[in-house]
Order: sequence, then C-alpha cells, then structure tokens
Amino acid sequence: MATPQQGPSPEFALAYRETLLQGFENEIQITKRVIAAIPDAKSDYKPDAHARTAAELAWHIANTDVQFLDGIGDLEFKMENPDAENKPKTSADVASWYEQNCARAIAKVRGLNAEQLLTPVNFMGAFNLPAVFYLGFLNNHSIHHRGELATYLRPMGSKCPSIYGGSYDEPWQGASAETAA
Repeated sequence: MATPQQGPSPEFALAYRETLLQGFENEIQITKRVIAAIPDAKSDYKPDAHARTAAELAWHIANTDVQFLDGIGDLEFKMENPDAENKPKTSADVASWYEQNCARAIAKVRGLNAEQLLTPVNFMGAFNLPAVFYLGFLNNHSIHHRGELATYLRPMGSKCPSIYGGSYDEPWQGASAETAA
C-alpha cells in the first residue's frame, strides 16, 4: 500500500522562492547584456526562415519573463502582449524595459505569502502547479532563449558577452585581488 505524499511545506515554498529569485536576478543581468548586444541595424537577422528575428526573440524573452513573473504574482496567467505602440523599439530600450519590469514583477512575487505560493495556478490548460514552481519553468525558458539569441550575435557582427564565465569576445578575467582577499 502506498503512503500518502505530503505536499511542500510553507517553509519550503518561501525558501524555494527566495533561492530561485536570487538566481533569476543574476540571470536578468546576463540576459540584459545579451539583448543590449543586438545591433539595431541588424535586428532583423534570423539564422533560418523558420526562426524568429533577433528583435522578435529579444522581445519574446523580455516580455515572457515579465508575464511569467506577473502571472505568478497575480496567481493567474494572462500571457497578454503589450500593444505594438508601447513595445520598446531599440535593443537598449528592450534591455532597460526588461530590467525595470522584472524588478517590479519580482517585488510582486516576493510579496506573496507561503499560502499564496502554494496555490495551484492553471497555466493555459497545460499545467496546474503551485505558483512557486513556475519560477523554475521561468528560469529554464529564459536561459533557453537567451542561449538561442547569443548564437545570433556574431553572425550579426556583434560580440557575445560573458555569460557563465568568459566568451571569446569577453574573456574571463578571474577574481581580482580585491575579491579574492
């Protein structure tokens, strides 16, 4: 006979949220740099006829990350796109919009109590998970598309920033004497 499984505890939900949000806040800084590296004159680049353009992919990352965070914070996924006239036009504007709106939405998620974090939330009929578990999905989705966008940069004539250590274009410098001490 199977023993009943206990769900996540309130303490787990709070700790899990904080762990994933701290990690995601680090990822935002990297993602912002990858988006900002898109040359605006070549933002229509796409490696294949079936791929998104660099501008479309950058907006998909920025907008979807914010929508995921808002959906978690609201305990309801709407996944609506802002109208075209309110969408940022340049890579720098997308990166800035991304950082500002992620900070706002993260504050909303941090404002949830443990009971809210454990509330099951329907995601477009595909999942019905406790709200806090969508933070892992958010992180994976963002990193996946950021990697995709990073592969566009050199063919567009840009440089690939350091992501998890150095890149050819931005070699790792190692720990400075100040941080090593």
